[in-house]
Amino acid sequence: MHFKLIMAIVEDTRTDAVVRAAREGGATGCTVITCVRGEGLRPGKTFLGLDLTSARDVLLFVVAAPLAREILETIAKAGHFDEEPGSGIALQIEIEDAVGLKSQLPAIQHEIEEDV
Repeated sequence: MHFKLIMAIVEDTRTDAVVRAAREGGATGCTVITCVRGEGLRPGKTFLGLDLTSARDVLLFVVAAPLAREILETIAKAGHFDEEPGSGIALQIEIEDAVGLKSQLPAIQHEIEEDV
């Protein structure tokens, strides 16, 4: 089975909505790395050395390759990535090999059979 890694960087207020959307799209789990910091086209605002930009989370989804594009589009819509500048980004990366997914394989195969 082929997998892809979807990585999304989102405002922390949108994390739950994006994770929920990914699950509805076929993702079977998510790893959340909280409180990351990033910078877009323009540096974030500061006040007396304190960062005033909103907190961000990194979301990692290992998904079946046939579902990856649909999940990517679903989370982009849930996170308003294309409508609001600075709301987040998402990308997918090919996974050459993975271990530790044995308990999730039946659910992943079920999702693929439903969608394909």
